[in-house]
Amino acid sequence: MSIHAHRASLGDVVAVRAGHPFRGSIEALCDGPVRAVQMKDLDPLDGIHWPGVVRTQLGGRRQADWLLDGDLLFVSRGTRFYAACVDAPPGAAVCGQHLFHLRVKRGSSLIPAFLAWQINQPPFQRELRRSAEGSSQLSVRRPVLEALPIGIPSLDDQKRIVELAQLARRERQLHQQLIRNRERLLESIAETLSTACDTAQDKTSGSERQ
Repeated sequence: MSIHAHRASLGDVVAVRAGHPFRGSIEALCDGPVRAVQMKDLDPLDGIHWPGVVRTQLGGRRQADWLLDGDLLFVSRGTRFYAACVDAPPGAAVCGQHLFHLRVKRGSSLIPAFLAWQINQPPFQRELRRSAEGSSQLSVRRPVLEALPIGIPSLDDQKRIVELAQLARRERQLHQQLIRNRERLLESIAETLSTACDTAQDKTSGSERQ
């Protein structure tokens, strides 16, 4: 697949914001008006698992950077760095301080899903690992993330790549489901064999007693 792309620094086309500065752990409130997305709620393929996102109340005077459909969240610390797309928040939502909030700048010819895909691919991941800092826990600083280069092909090519990535994801899901079905079949066979052996042993024991 021949692709022509121009290079740009991530910060040239994407606004990178720090997560909301919660003080300490996020207090969970059953009827809290705001959802606070944390690292545990993210998956690079499935995005945000909204049912598990904690509800809370924002304090302080800082204006909240609300999450919008089409934003990205970036895991900036730990053993794995990756981006996940924000898909239709069910209400007012922010991200925690251990995440970066990414939003494609106006006028940038960049599809968010394509950007998330590129960030999660090996070339960008290698750059992230080379740039990460820390002794006990690795992290990527915002200026470092903003300076990393990305390739931006045409919108048509971006759409094709996103479609291919979605197809690969669907194929992976079907393959995993097939494996689970085979495993359940084998488990059922093993249970059947075990029951048959127990029944045969009971009959033999009964005959010997007679």
